[in-house]
Amino acid sequence: MAASATPPPATSPSTTARPATGTSTTVWVVAIIVVAAAVGGVGFYAGYEYRGSPAATPATTANDTLSILGAGTLDTIFPQLATELVNETPGVTAPSALQTYEGSLDITSAITAGTGTADVAALADYRLTPNLLEPKYASYEAVWGRTQEVLAWNPSSVTGFAGINASNWASKLVNTIHNGSKPLGIWNASTDPNGYNEIFSMMLYGMLYDGGNTTAVTSSFYLSTPGKPLAPNPSMAILEHESQAALDLSSGVVSAVITYQSYAVVNHLTYVAFDPVTGLYSNSTTALADYAKLSTLIVNSTGSIVPVVPAPVLFSITVPLNAPNPALGAAFIHLLLSPKGASIISAGGAFTPIYPAWSDKPSAAPSILQPDLVPLPAWAVTILG
Repeated sequence: MAASATPPPATSPSTTARPATGTSTTVWVVAIIVVAAAVGGVGFYAGYEYRGSPAATPATTANDTLSILGAGTLDTIFPQLATELVNETPGVTAPSALQTYEGSLDITSAITAGTGTADVAALADYRLTPNLLEPKYASYEAVWGRTQEVLAWNPSSVTGFAGINASNWASKLVNTIHNGSKPLGIWNASTDPNGYNEIFSMMLYGMLYDGGNTTAVTSSFYLSTPGKPLAPNPSMAILEHESQAALDLSSGVVSAVITYQSYAVVNHLTYVAFDPVTGLYSNSTTALADYAKLSTLIVNSTGSIVPVVPAPVLFSITVPLNAPNPALGAAFIHLLLSPKGASIISAGGAFTPIYPAWSDKPSAAPSILQPDLVPLPAWAVTILG
């Protein structure tokens, strides 16, 4: 939709606040990817083509140990998948000590610096693997799930969000904190994609609901200096680590966070979903045109200040080229893309699975994964950067 003060069309789903149990989550499905029909001898389940045992098919060696580098918001879902892999594959272990969940840009920096190795690396922005890891550190990616930005808060400690919805969440947030509530918890945009995604959600809210003023919301929570990344306004926002968001909400350190719906669901947070454009969920022509009007600055791994632009929130995964157990990494991805994996990542509306998964280089993936991959859609290729 073009920049204007007019809210999104009335046909968009309702975005009333979700209960703390997270059991009534609405998910906007912009593109539903299903297999048209079952093929003889191939199982069919919930729209997914299924080729035998999802975990045991790729060759693994007894006593293999799975290691994971994953975006911080995956620190509940991926351990579940790892446990499923262990249960289905004799001789495999997945100790928590070898599972690290942190900002996706921290992960890419660790891999390129040689300080981080793992059998799989899962990132919260599908553009990071092609742009930062390939071809030296990875040869392909699989884009496996989509989610959106939401506003989450603790209703037991914050009372200013009554009547909140997709068209007033920003004004409710600003007024609540101005009236003495604790600050907004924000992510570091230079280490974590959610850090720049929350900035873009604020900008898009201003574009769509505040007469096209893209700084109407960000100016309350960030200090702007020309040529430098936005910095938190200390009276309104504080930096936090994404894995601490739920704890900070429950303990009253922050009033609210802008985070992924997947994180809010698995941590049983009360939240309100944004409209599909503001929530960076839509890939419609009008949404992509709105995204193309925006950018913000971050500091990259070399210390340079560079721009980043909005894109739909798409999570991807790869087996790094220095993986200790690449076959085991492929087994984990195979499980992730299976019906069992889809049921785990979609529970409660956390993620919308993408199947077949999208890949920038399907032919570079292990042969066991290639039947489950298709090329990136043209619009996704265009905004790779």
